[in-house]
Amino acid sequence: MALNGILGNAMSGIQASQLGMRSVSNNIANVNTPGYARTQVDLAARSAAGTGMGVQVMGITRVADVYLQAASLRAGSDASAAKAAAGILDRIQSQFGGTSDPGSLYGRLIKAFESLGAAAVDPSERVARLSAASDLQAFFDESKRLSSEIRALRDEADRRLSAGVERVNEILTELQALNTQAQSLNASGADTTGASNRQAELLNELSGLMDIRSELQPDGRIFVRTENGVSLLDNGKLELSYVPSGTGAYGADYGNITAVVSASGATVNLTSSIRSGELRALMDMRDKELPTIAAQLAEFTAGTSDALNAAHNNASAYPAPSTLTGRATGLLASDILSGSGQSVLAVVNATGELVNRIDLEFTGAGFTVNGNAGTTIGDLVNELNTALGGDGTASFTGGRLVITTSDPDNGLANLQDEGDPSSIGGRGFAHFFGLNDIITSPRPSFFDTGLTAASPLGTAAGSEMSFRITTPDGRASTNITVPADQANLGAFVAALNDPATGMGGFGNWALDANGALNFTPNATYANYKVDLTSDSSIRAGTGLSLSQIFGIGDAARLSRSETFAVRSDLRTNSSAISFSQLNIDGASAPGDLVLTKGDGRGGQALYDALLTPRRFDSAGGFAAGTGTLQEYGARLSGDVGTRSARAERAADAAEAVKLSADQKRMDVEGVNMDEELANMILFQQAYNAAARIIQASSEMTDTLLNMVRR
Repeated sequence: MALNGILGNAMSGIQASQLGMRSVSNNIANVNTPGYARTQVDLAARSAAGTGMGVQVMGITRVADVYLQAASLRAGSDASAAKAAAGILDRIQSQFGGTSDPGSLYGRLIKAFESLGAAAVDPSERVARLSAASDLQAFFDESKRLSSEIRALRDEADRRLSAGVERVNEILTELQALNTQAQSLNASGADTTGASNRQAELLNELSGLMDIRSELQPDGRIFVRTENGVSLLDNGKLELSYVPSGTGAYGADYGNITAVVSASGATVNLTSSIRSGELRALMDMRDKELPTIAAQLAEFTAGTSDALNAAHNNASAYPAPSTLTGRATGLLASDILSGSGQSVLAVVNATGELVNRIDLEFTGAGFTVNGNAGTTIGDLVNELNTALGGDGTASFTGGRLVITTSDPDNGLANLQDEGDPSSIGGRGFAHFFGLNDIITSPRPSFFDTGLTAASPLGTAAGSEMSFRITTPDGRASTNITVPADQANLGAFVAALNDPATGMGGFGNWALDANGALNFTPNATYANYKVDLTSDSSIRAGTGLSLSQIFGIGDAARLSRSETFAVRSDLRTNSSAISFSQLNIDGASAPGDLVLTKGDGRGGQALYDALLTPRRFDSAGGFAAGTGTLQEYGARLSGDVGTRSARAERAADAAEAVKLSADQKRMDVEGVNMDEELANMILFQQAYNAAARIIQASSEMTDTLLNMVRR
């Protein structure tokens, strides 16, 4: 081999060794850099006509395994989703507290009923009554606070979702620029590892936001798709769009994550394509988990209010109040009133003596007042006025029944028949109309309306209700608008169930015996969600819409937790709390003593409401069933705690999987100091060997030149 060939071989070795040492130095310098994958110099023997010509550098490559990278990205998405969910649920669980915490919702419930029990022992003790009213208010205040906290967390999740979408767009934009850079470097044969490392770092961050899979192209570009195949970045990129609602209110119409897919402006809904990552967790928390807890909270609070009101309406203060003002029922004077059982309304004087008694009996065909029959609420008012005579008046305006004594020194009290208690929509006469409620609410807190299919609908012409059917993965399936201006309730239910223009293809709406309107989905659509998006139906003169009266949609049901309060006059005048009870029977006549001071039976009934079984509607993850307030409260606290603990375990498990996947990836991509030092020694030795060859060639050249000179 000629001396030039020897020198060429040696120089190629020196250059290769220099690149190798540079690569090793770069690896060592980035040993702790996130997303960095080690590089290596690819070498090949160079030859010509079977003769070795040194070393050829084929390039500098980034050591990576696409399969391990894909597993790491999937694990990263799942871990981020689990972590986000656990964080939100942990915060709401800390707000609810446990059953042993006296400041928790459950603890406040127990404290309120303990105060009622203590006051019932000595009904004349004013301080005990004040304490009972205060503790009851504290319970409902806590319920309102928890509901507000849930709404705040929903709003926070929505805002974080918007910020996450913006960050996705920033990452895709940078990846697109890196693709251009990598393609250019690859075409010129330059080192692309710097761009590749940054691509990997961005992909790791992107996978934390949403589930993705990446595809490395031969020219160094990275194409990104969602796990179900929607392209986010290829020759072009999608620009994601999301507009936050700006509120966490129940019934808020949250939008979808969309993207423009063509120059024509056509868009694609990406909501269902995001199946993991922080964005999916935030959507699930906002749309599923938090509303589920809110629904259970609302049913618990409404049940507590209803149980207390049932007891209070069957009792009386001493002296009895001169006016009984009913709740906002949403009913009309023309509504048919039917039911079963008996009740008595008594007018008593200041010393508790009976002045007048009015016997009410309800049947499936209507009712009687002192034996006089009627069918509508208007008839009831007329018959009450007849029965009261000069002792009082009754009126029904704006959906409220009001009864007042003519003599301000007289009072009114109601008592259910012990053997055959009255029942209208499943509640006693006074309870149904809320004549003596202890807990008030501006809107209906229960949805057993007592209405029948023949009841007039009472809405204005052109009234409508609109619904959206959403698939289990969050896609809006169908939007349905149903007219709500039919002549009666039966026709409205028929319109709801119309298979062509209504919701008959998805399920069935039905009015039960108590006048509650319920939707049962078909088996095919059992996991679909029905949302009320708008309602313009107002029952004339009541100020309440059909959705508020029947509890249709999240806004009507879930917001109940924030509407309850102890009646204001009872908080300022505790003697007005109904701790007494009428002592009246069929033989009682005017002049008989029927109401006495110091009677604690009404107070005991209020206390007993804690442990009296009652029916709860299905709410969130709780099926409809019977239980006590104490049992339901403990179950609610336990469920919130279980959800948080389960989410925390899921986050720990997902993080463990992520760490394992990352470690296996790092075993291939990561920098091993021992290995890099060994490579450094190897390249140094190769460099020294090549230098020795050059030195030997120099010595040989000098020897030849000396021989020529001689």
